[in-house]
Amino acid sequence: MKRIVLLLVMGAIGAAIFLAVSPFAGARPSAATATTVKVTAKEYKFILSRKTAPHGKVIFKLVNKGALKHDFKIGGKKTPQLAHNKTATLTVTLKKGKFPYICTVDSHAKFGMKGTFRAT
Repeated sequence: MKRIVLLLVMGAIGAAIFLAVSPFAGARPSAATATTVKVTAKEYKFILSRKTAPHGKVIFKLVNKGALKHDFKIGGKKTPQLAHNKTATLTVTLKKGKFPYICTVDSHAKFGMKGTFRAT
């Protein structure tokens, strides 16, 4: 009986030492990766590479291919106004649901620079 207890104690000590020096000690599952959405702005529309993404971190990469300045607003965040061929990156964390996006420059949204993005 003493021998069994001794083996159990030694096994527990060995396991503790292994975990302490293992490269996997304290390893956690990786966080959900971000989804990247390419957004092209033109007069007077946005073209998104995708209109849905899993909820969580979404990275919007905006490029202005229009002649006028444009910006992109979604989830309470907004890029700066961009001139022709300029780019900006906007990172937002979205819960499940629908999120309107717009260009806030002058009347651009009124002329069509708006839409709805969905996080699933």
